[in-house]
Amino acid sequence: MIKRFLSLAIVSVVILALLAACGSNNGNNVSSENTAPKNTPSQNTDKAEADEAKPATIYMFINQPEYTDAFNAFVEEYKKVKPNVTIQLEIMQADYPTILKSKIASGSIPDVFASTAGGEIKLYEEYTADLTNEPLAQVMDDAAKGNMSYNGKVYGIPIKGNLFNLIYNKKMFEEAGIAAAPKTTTELMDAIAKLEAKGITPFAYAYKEWWVQKHIFQHFLNAETDDTEKLVNEFIAGTTTFNDHPELLKFFDFIDLTIKHGMPKPLERDYSAGITDFATGKAAMMVGQGAWVEEGIMQIDPEMEIGVAGYPVNEDPTDAMIITGADQALRINKDSKVLQETLDFFNWLYTSDYGKAWFSNVAKVIPPLKDVAYPELQMPQAMKAIVDSGEKTGQLAVAYSLDSFHQKFGEIMQAYIVGGPSTRDKAVGEIEKAWIQLGAPK
Repeated sequence: MIKRFLSLAIVSVVILALLAACGSNNGNNVSSENTAPKNTPSQNTDKAEADEAKPATIYMFINQPEYTDAFNAFVEEYKKVKPNVTIQLEIMQADYPTILKSKIASGSIPDVFASTAGGEIKLYEEYTADLTNEPLAQVMDDAAKGNMSYNGKVYGIPIKGNLFNLIYNKKMFEEAGIAAAPKTTTELMDAIAKLEAKGITPFAYAYKEWWVQKHIFQHFLNAETDDTEKLVNEFIAGTTTFNDHPELLKFFDFIDLTIKHGMPKPLERDYSAGITDFATGKAAMMVGQGAWVEEGIMQIDPEMEIGVAGYPVNEDPTDAMIITGADQALRINKDSKVLQETLDFFNWLYTSDYGKAWFSNVAKVIPPLKDVAYPELQMPQAMKAIVDSGEKTGQLAVAYSLDSFHQKFGEIMQAYIVGGPSTRDKAVGEIEKAWIQLGAPK
Protein backbone atom coordinates (compact mmCIF):
# COMPACT_ATOMS: atom_id res chain seq x y z
CA MET A 1 0.00 0.00 0.00
CA ILE A 2 2.81 2.43 0.85
CA LYS A 3 4.54 1.75 -2.47
CA ARG A 4 1.27 2.27 -4.35
CA PHE A 5 0.63 5.55 -2.50
CA LEU A 6 4.11 6.84 -3.28
CA SER A 7 3.71 5.94 -6.94
CA LEU A 8 0.42 7.84 -7.14
CA ALA A 9 1.96 10.80 -5.38
CA ILE A 10 4.89 10.93 -7.79
CA VAL A 11 2.55 10.77 -10.82
CA SER A 12 0.51 13.63 -9.38
CA VAL A 13 3.57 15.78 -8.90
CA VAL A 14 4.70 15.15 -12.49
CA ILE A 15 1.23 16.07 -13.85
CA LEU A 16 1.15 19.29 -11.81
CA ALA A 17 4.63 20.18 -13.01
CA LEU A 18 3.61 19.68 -16.64
CA LEU A 19 0.47 21.79 -16.16
CA ALA A 20 2.55 24.52 -14.57
CA ALA A 21 4.96 24.44 -17.49
CA CYS A 22 2.09 24.77 -19.97
CA GLY A 23 0.69 27.69 -17.99
CA SER A 24 3.98 29.52 -18.06
CA ASN A 25 3.77 29.69 -21.89
CA ASN A 26 0.80 32.05 -21.74
CA GLY A 27 -1.44 29.69 -23.66
CA ASN A 28 0.98 29.19 -26.62
CA ASN A 29 1.38 25.63 -27.92
CA VAL A 30 5.00 24.46 -27.65
CA SER A 31 6.16 21.14 -29.09
CA SER A 32 8.07 18.62 -27.04
CA GLU A 33 11.15 19.37 -29.19
CA ASN A 34 11.08 22.99 -28.10
CA THR A 35 10.31 22.32 -24.47
CA ALA A 36 13.02 19.70 -24.18
CA PRO A 37 15.59 20.17 -26.99
CA LYS A 38 17.96 17.28 -27.62
CA ASN A 39 20.89 19.63 -28.22
CA THR A 40 21.09 23.29 -27.36
CA PRO A 41 23.18 25.55 -29.65
CA SER A 42 25.98 25.46 -27.15
CA GLN A 43 25.81 21.67 -27.02
CA ASN A 44 25.95 21.46 -30.83
CA THR A 45 28.96 23.76 -30.85
CA ASP A 46 30.67 21.68 -28.22
CA LYS A 47 30.01 18.52 -30.27
CA ALA A 48 31.40 20.12 -33.45
CA GLU A 49 34.49 21.26 -31.61
CA ALA A 50 34.94 17.80 -30.14
CA ASP A 51 34.66 16.23 -33.61
CA GLU A 52 37.11 18.81 -34.93
CA ALA A 53 39.66 17.86 -32.30
CA LYS A 54 39.16 14.10 -32.62
CA PRO A 55 42.32 12.46 -34.06
CA ALA A 56 41.91 10.89 -37.49
CA THR A 57 44.38 9.14 -39.79
CA ILE A 58 43.88 9.01 -43.57
CA TYR A 59 45.82 6.15 -45.16
CA MET A 60 46.79 6.89 -48.78
CA PHE A 61 48.21 4.01 -50.82
CA ILE A 62 49.32 5.54 -54.10
CA ASN A 63 51.88 5.31 -56.89
CA GLN A 64 53.76 8.12 -58.68
CA PRO A 65 56.91 8.29 -56.54
CA GLU A 66 58.15 11.17 -58.70
CA TYR A 67 55.75 13.41 -56.75
CA THR A 68 56.74 12.25 -53.28
CA ASP A 69 58.08 15.67 -52.24
CA ALA A 70 54.96 17.40 -53.53
CA PHE A 71 52.69 14.96 -51.68
CA ASN A 72 54.63 15.48 -48.48
CA ALA A 73 54.22 19.23 -48.94
CA PHE A 74 50.42 19.08 -48.88
CA VAL A 75 50.56 16.72 -45.90
CA GLU A 76 52.52 19.31 -43.94
CA GLU A 77 50.32 22.18 -45.07
CA TYR A 78 47.10 20.40 -44.11
CA LYS A 79 48.46 19.87 -40.62
CA LYS A 80 48.18 23.64 -40.22
CA VAL A 81 44.55 23.49 -41.34
CA LYS A 82 43.48 20.37 -39.43
CA PRO A 83 46.05 19.53 -36.74
CA ASN A 84 43.97 16.56 -35.65
CA VAL A 85 44.22 14.86 -39.07
CA THR A 86 47.23 12.73 -39.97
CA ILE A 87 47.79 11.73 -43.59
CA GLN A 88 49.78 8.50 -43.83
CA LEU A 89 51.37 8.11 -47.26
CA GLU A 90 52.53 4.81 -48.72
CA ILE A 91 53.99 5.42 -52.18
CA MET A 92 55.27 2.72 -54.50
CA GLN A 93 55.62 1.98 -58.21
CA ALA A 94 56.61 -1.62 -58.94
CA ASP A 95 53.66 -4.06 -59.02
CA TYR A 96 51.30 -1.39 -57.69
CA PRO A 97 48.16 -2.73 -59.45
CA THR A 98 48.81 -6.26 -58.19
CA ILE A 99 49.34 -5.17 -54.59
CA LEU A 100 46.29 -2.89 -54.68
CA LYS A 101 44.08 -5.75 -55.84
CA SER A 102 45.50 -7.93 -53.08
CA LYS A 103 44.58 -5.29 -50.49
CA ILE A 104 41.06 -5.01 -51.87
CA ALA A 105 40.59 -8.78 -51.98
CA SER A 106 41.64 -9.07 -48.35
CA GLY A 107 39.25 -6.32 -47.28
CA SER A 108 42.09 -3.96 -46.34
CA ILE A 109 41.05 -1.19 -48.70
CA PRO A 110 43.04 2.01 -48.16
CA ASP A 111 41.15 5.22 -47.46
CA VAL A 112 42.64 6.58 -50.67
CA PHE A 113 44.11 4.58 -53.54
CA ALA A 114 45.28 5.28 -57.08
CA SER A 115 44.34 3.85 -60.44
CA THR A 116 44.46 4.73 -64.09
CA ALA A 117 41.55 6.79 -65.37
CA GLY A 118 39.02 5.53 -67.91
CA GLY A 119 38.42 1.79 -67.67
CA GLU A 120 39.81 1.59 -64.14
CA ILE A 121 37.09 3.99 -62.99
CA LYS A 122 34.53 1.34 -63.87
CA LEU A 123 36.63 -1.47 -62.41
CA TYR A 124 36.74 0.01 -58.90
CA GLU A 125 33.37 1.78 -58.93
CA GLU A 126 31.84 -0.50 -56.28
CA TYR A 127 34.53 0.47 -53.77
CA THR A 128 34.64 4.17 -54.56
CA ALA A 129 32.81 7.15 -53.10
CA ASP A 130 30.57 9.11 -55.47
CA LEU A 131 32.12 12.58 -55.72
CA THR A 132 29.65 14.08 -58.19
CA ASN A 133 28.23 16.66 -55.79
CA GLU A 134 31.45 17.45 -53.96
CA PRO A 135 33.02 20.92 -54.41
CA LEU A 136 36.15 19.36 -55.91
CA ALA A 137 34.11 17.97 -58.83
CA GLN A 138 32.76 21.42 -59.65
CA VAL A 139 36.25 22.88 -60.22
CA MET A 140 37.65 20.07 -62.42
CA ASP A 141 38.10 21.00 -66.05
CA ASP A 142 35.72 19.19 -68.40
CA ALA A 143 38.32 16.87 -69.92
CA ALA A 144 39.60 15.73 -66.53
CA LYS A 145 36.08 15.24 -65.20
CA GLY A 146 35.26 13.06 -68.22
CA ASN A 147 38.28 10.86 -67.54
CA MET A 148 37.14 10.48 -63.92
CA SER A 149 33.50 9.59 -64.65
CA TYR A 150 31.40 6.49 -65.20
CA ASN A 151 27.66 6.40 -65.90
CA GLY A 152 27.48 10.15 -65.42
CA LYS A 153 28.99 10.09 -61.93
CA VAL A 154 32.41 11.26 -60.79
CA TYR A 155 34.38 8.54 -59.00
CA GLY A 156 37.95 9.72 -59.43
CA ILE A 157 40.11 12.68 -58.48
CA PRO A 158 42.64 13.72 -61.15
CA ILE A 159 46.02 14.32 -59.57
CA LYS A 160 47.20 16.14 -62.67
CA GLY A 161 46.67 16.78 -66.33
CA ASN A 162 49.30 15.08 -68.43
CA LEU A 163 51.38 15.28 -71.56
CA PHE A 164 52.79 12.31 -73.48
CA ASN A 165 55.40 13.14 -76.10
CA LEU A 166 58.84 12.59 -77.52
CA ILE A 167 61.35 14.59 -75.47
CA TYR A 168 64.52 15.94 -77.04
CA ASN A 169 67.55 18.05 -76.17
CA LYS A 170 67.35 21.19 -78.32
CA LYS A 171 71.06 21.97 -78.03
CA MET A 172 72.08 18.48 -79.16
CA PHE A 173 69.74 18.73 -82.13
CA GLU A 174 71.29 22.06 -83.10
CA GLU A 175 74.83 20.66 -82.75
CA ALA A 176 73.87 17.80 -85.07
CA GLY A 177 72.31 20.12 -87.61
CA ILE A 178 68.73 18.99 -87.01
CA ALA A 179 66.57 22.02 -87.74
CA ALA A 180 63.29 20.67 -86.32
CA ALA A 181 61.96 17.66 -84.47
CA PRO A 182 61.28 14.74 -86.85
CA LYS A 183 57.63 14.15 -87.75
CA THR A 184 58.00 11.17 -90.08
CA THR A 185 59.94 7.92 -89.94
CA THR A 186 62.23 9.12 -92.72
CA GLU A 187 62.97 12.33 -90.82
CA LEU A 188 63.63 10.29 -87.67
CA MET A 189 66.16 8.09 -89.48
CA ASP A 190 67.87 11.21 -90.80
CA ALA A 191 68.02 12.69 -87.27
CA ILE A 192 69.50 9.45 -85.91
CA ALA A 193 72.20 9.45 -88.58
CA LYS A 194 73.12 13.09 -87.85
CA LEU A 195 73.27 12.51 -84.08
CA GLU A 196 75.46 9.43 -84.40
CA ALA A 197 77.76 11.27 -86.82
CA LYS A 198 78.41 13.67 -83.94
CA GLY A 199 79.02 10.79 -81.51
CA ILE A 200 75.65 11.32 -79.77
CA THR A 201 73.48 8.36 -78.71
CA PRO A 202 69.95 9.04 -79.99
CA PHE A 203 67.71 7.35 -77.39
CA ALA A 204 67.33 7.19 -73.63
CA TYR A 205 64.61 5.05 -72.06
CA ALA A 206 63.47 3.27 -68.90
CA TYR A 207 62.50 -0.11 -70.31
CA LYS A 208 62.91 -1.78 -66.93
CA GLU A 209 59.56 -0.11 -66.05
CA TRP A 210 56.53 -1.93 -67.49
CA TRP A 211 54.43 1.25 -67.83
CA VAL A 212 56.78 2.89 -70.32
CA GLN A 213 55.55 0.70 -73.16
CA LYS A 214 51.90 1.70 -72.87
CA HIS A 215 52.87 5.36 -73.15
CA ILE A 216 54.65 4.73 -76.43
CA PHE A 217 52.08 2.34 -77.89
CA GLN A 218 49.15 4.74 -77.57
CA HIS A 219 50.77 7.02 -80.16
CA PHE A 220 50.47 4.22 -82.70
CA LEU A 221 46.84 3.63 -81.75
CA ASN A 222 46.18 7.30 -82.45
CA ALA A 223 47.88 7.01 -85.83
CA GLU A 224 45.66 4.05 -86.73
CA THR A 225 42.27 5.54 -85.86
CA ASP A 226 40.42 8.68 -84.83
CA ASP A 227 38.37 6.57 -82.39
CA THR A 228 40.87 4.80 -80.17
CA GLU A 229 38.22 3.79 -77.64
CA LYS A 230 36.32 1.86 -80.31
CA LEU A 231 39.47 0.13 -81.56
CA VAL A 232 40.60 -0.82 -78.05
CA ASN A 233 37.16 -2.26 -77.28
CA GLU A 234 37.37 -4.36 -80.46
CA PHE A 235 40.68 -5.83 -79.27
CA ILE A 236 39.13 -6.51 -75.86
CA ALA A 237 36.18 -8.23 -77.53
CA GLY A 238 38.52 -10.27 -79.71
CA THR A 239 36.91 -9.04 -82.93
CA THR A 240 40.09 -7.59 -84.44
CA THR A 241 43.83 -8.33 -84.59
CA PHE A 242 47.12 -6.60 -85.26
CA ASN A 243 47.07 -7.99 -88.80
CA ASP A 244 43.92 -5.96 -89.41
CA HIS A 245 45.83 -2.84 -88.40
CA PRO A 246 49.34 -2.84 -89.92
CA GLU A 247 49.95 0.64 -88.50
CA LEU A 248 50.16 -0.94 -85.05
CA LEU A 249 52.93 -3.30 -86.12
CA LYS A 250 55.12 -0.25 -86.71
CA PHE A 251 55.25 0.07 -82.93
CA PHE A 252 57.59 -2.93 -82.86
CA ASP A 253 59.75 -1.30 -85.55
CA PHE A 254 60.01 1.78 -83.37
CA ILE A 255 61.04 -0.21 -80.28
CA ASP A 256 63.63 -2.06 -82.38
CA LEU A 257 64.97 1.30 -83.58
CA THR A 258 65.35 2.67 -80.06
CA ILE A 259 67.19 -0.47 -78.92
CA LYS A 260 69.56 -0.38 -81.89
CA HIS A 261 70.31 3.32 -81.44
CA GLY A 262 69.90 3.65 -77.69
CA MET A 263 71.65 3.19 -74.38
CA PRO A 264 73.09 -0.26 -73.57
CA LYS A 265 71.34 -2.86 -71.39
CA PRO A 266 67.82 -1.44 -71.87
CA LEU A 267 66.15 -3.72 -69.33
CA GLU A 268 68.52 -2.52 -66.61
CA ARG A 269 67.54 1.12 -67.12
CA ASP A 270 64.76 2.16 -64.76
CA TYR A 271 63.03 5.52 -64.38
CA SER A 272 65.94 7.19 -62.58
CA ALA A 273 68.51 5.83 -65.01
CA GLY A 274 66.51 7.04 -67.98
CA ILE A 275 66.29 10.58 -66.62
CA THR A 276 69.97 10.58 -65.72
CA ASP A 277 71.00 9.36 -69.18
CA PHE A 278 69.03 12.14 -70.83
CA ALA A 279 69.79 14.93 -68.37
CA THR A 280 73.56 14.29 -68.38
CA GLY A 281 73.71 14.43 -72.16
CA LYS A 282 74.29 10.74 -72.78
CA ALA A 283 71.34 10.65 -75.18
CA ALA A 284 69.47 13.22 -77.26
CA MET A 285 65.90 11.88 -77.05
CA MET A 286 63.82 10.23 -74.35
CA VAL A 287 60.86 7.93 -75.03
CA GLY A 288 58.00 6.59 -72.93
CA GLN A 289 57.81 9.62 -70.66
CA GLY A 290 56.03 12.96 -70.44
CA ALA A 291 55.77 16.23 -68.56
CA TRP A 292 56.40 14.57 -65.19
CA VAL A 293 60.12 14.12 -65.91
CA GLU A 294 61.01 17.79 -66.28
CA GLU A 295 61.65 18.45 -62.62
CA GLY A 296 64.08 15.53 -62.40
CA ILE A 297 65.88 16.66 -65.54
CA MET A 298 66.25 20.25 -64.35
CA GLN A 299 67.63 19.15 -61.01
CA ILE A 300 70.53 17.59 -62.91
CA ASP A 301 70.90 20.23 -65.62
CA PRO A 302 69.02 23.48 -64.84
CA GLU A 303 70.17 24.97 -68.15
CA MET A 304 68.81 22.28 -70.46
CA GLU A 305 66.46 23.40 -73.22
CA ILE A 306 63.84 20.69 -73.60
CA GLY A 307 61.97 20.08 -76.83
CA VAL A 308 58.45 18.65 -77.08
CA ALA A 309 57.22 16.71 -80.13
CA GLY A 310 54.84 13.99 -81.21
CA TYR A 311 56.22 10.57 -82.07
CA PRO A 312 57.16 10.08 -85.74
CA VAL A 313 55.15 6.88 -86.25
CA ASN A 314 54.91 6.74 -90.07
CA GLU A 315 55.32 8.92 -93.17
CA ASP A 316 52.33 11.15 -92.37
CA PRO A 317 53.54 14.18 -90.37
CA THR A 318 50.02 14.89 -89.08
CA ASP A 319 50.16 11.60 -87.14
CA ALA A 320 53.06 12.90 -85.03
CA MET A 321 50.82 14.14 -82.23
CA ILE A 322 51.33 14.90 -78.59
CA ILE A 323 48.73 13.31 -76.29
CA THR A 324 47.09 15.12 -73.40
CA GLY A 325 44.59 14.19 -70.68
CA ALA A 326 44.17 13.18 -67.04
CA ASP A 327 45.38 9.59 -67.01
CA GLN A 328 45.78 8.97 -63.27
CA ALA A 329 43.05 9.03 -60.65
CA LEU A 330 42.89 8.97 -56.87
CA ARG A 331 39.90 7.11 -55.41
CA ILE A 332 38.24 7.48 -52.00
CA ASN A 333 37.09 4.29 -50.28
CA LYS A 334 33.32 4.74 -49.82
CA ASP A 335 33.40 2.59 -46.66
CA SER A 336 36.35 4.40 -45.10
CA LYS A 337 36.06 5.01 -41.37
CA VAL A 338 37.40 8.50 -42.02
CA LEU A 339 35.30 9.20 -45.12
CA GLN A 340 34.25 12.71 -44.12
CA GLU A 341 37.76 13.69 -43.09
CA THR A 342 39.06 12.40 -46.43
CA LEU A 343 36.41 14.32 -48.39
CA ASP A 344 37.22 17.44 -46.39
CA PHE A 345 40.90 17.11 -47.24
CA PHE A 346 40.45 16.74 -51.00
CA ASN A 347 37.82 19.48 -51.15
CA TRP A 348 40.36 21.73 -49.43
CA LEU A 349 43.16 20.69 -51.82
CA TYR A 350 41.09 21.36 -54.93
CA THR A 351 39.31 24.57 -53.90
CA SER A 352 41.61 26.46 -51.50
CA ASP A 353 44.13 29.05 -52.62
CA TYR A 354 46.94 26.80 -51.41
CA GLY A 355 45.55 23.82 -53.28
CA LYS A 356 45.18 25.64 -56.58
CA ALA A 357 48.72 26.94 -56.28
CA TRP A 358 49.99 23.48 -55.24
CA PHE A 359 49.51 22.03 -58.72
CA SER A 360 51.54 24.66 -60.55
CA ASN A 361 54.00 25.85 -57.91
CA VAL A 362 54.69 22.80 -55.74
CA ALA A 363 53.91 19.67 -57.77
CA LYS A 364 54.62 21.65 -60.95
CA VAL A 365 52.12 19.64 -62.95
CA ILE A 366 49.45 20.59 -65.46
CA PRO A 367 46.45 21.49 -63.27
CA PRO A 368 43.29 19.44 -63.92
CA LEU A 369 41.25 22.45 -62.78
CA LYS A 370 39.41 25.27 -64.49
CA ASP A 371 41.13 28.64 -64.80
CA VAL A 372 44.36 27.67 -63.02
CA ALA A 373 47.66 28.72 -64.58
CA TYR A 374 50.08 26.16 -65.99
CA PRO A 375 53.43 25.84 -64.21
CA GLU A 376 56.27 27.94 -65.59
CA LEU A 377 58.06 24.90 -66.98
CA GLN A 378 59.17 24.24 -70.53
CA MET A 379 57.06 21.18 -71.32
CA PRO A 380 53.67 22.35 -69.99
CA GLN A 381 54.16 25.73 -71.65
CA ALA A 382 55.09 24.04 -74.93
CA MET A 383 51.99 21.87 -74.64
CA LYS A 384 49.84 24.93 -74.01
CA ALA A 385 51.26 26.61 -77.12
CA ILE A 386 50.48 23.52 -79.23
CA VAL A 387 46.94 23.24 -77.88
CA ASP A 388 46.30 26.99 -78.26
CA SER A 389 47.53 26.86 -81.85
CA GLY A 390 44.79 24.42 -82.77
CA GLU A 391 47.25 21.71 -83.80
CA LYS A 392 45.74 18.23 -83.61
CA THR A 393 46.46 16.27 -80.45
CA GLY A 394 45.98 12.56 -79.77
CA GLN A 395 43.41 10.79 -77.61
CA LEU A 396 44.34 9.32 -74.25
CA ALA A 397 44.12 5.76 -75.55
CA VAL A 398 45.88 4.38 -72.47
CA ALA A 399 42.71 5.08 -70.47
CA TYR A 400 40.57 2.53 -72.30
CA SER A 401 42.30 -0.61 -70.98
CA LEU A 402 42.92 -1.74 -67.43
CA ASP A 403 46.30 -1.58 -65.70
CA SER A 404 46.21 -5.37 -65.42
CA PHE A 405 46.50 -5.46 -69.21
CA HIS A 406 49.06 -2.66 -69.38
CA GLN A 407 51.31 -4.43 -66.89
CA LYS A 408 51.10 -7.69 -68.85
CA PHE A 409 51.68 -5.74 -72.07
CA GLY A 410 54.83 -4.22 -70.58
CA GLU A 411 56.09 -7.63 -69.48
CA ILE A 412 55.47 -9.08 -72.94
CA MET A 413 57.43 -6.22 -74.49
CA GLN A 414 60.29 -6.75 -72.05
CA ALA A 415 60.45 -10.38 -73.21
CA TYR A 416 60.35 -9.14 -76.80
CA ILE A 417 63.32 -6.85 -76.14
CA VAL A 418 65.26 -9.87 -74.91
CA GLY A 419 64.19 -12.12 -77.79
CA GLY A 420 64.44 -9.57 -80.58
CA PRO A 421 62.47 -9.19 -83.85
CA SER A 422 62.29 -12.95 -84.40
CA THR A 423 59.83 -13.16 -81.47
CA ARG A 424 57.42 -10.53 -82.87
CA ASP A 425 54.66 -12.95 -83.87
CA LYS A 426 54.78 -14.54 -80.42
CA ALA A 427 54.55 -11.12 -78.72
CA VAL A 428 51.65 -10.04 -80.93
CA GLY A 429 49.71 -13.20 -80.11
CA GLU A 430 50.31 -12.79 -76.39
CA ILE A 431 49.20 -9.14 -76.46
CA GLU A 432 45.98 -10.00 -78.30
CA LYS A 433 45.25 -12.76 -75.77
CA ALA A 434 46.04 -10.48 -72.81
CA TRP A 435 43.72 -7.77 -74.16
CA ILE A 436 40.82 -10.24 -74.18
CA GLN A 437 41.61 -11.65 -70.73
CA LEU A 438 42.69 -8.48 -68.90
CA GLY A 439 41.60 -5.49 -70.93
CA ALA A 440 38.28 -4.79 -69.21
CA PRO A 441 36.40 -5.69 -66.00
CA LYS A 442 34.79 -9.11 -66.21
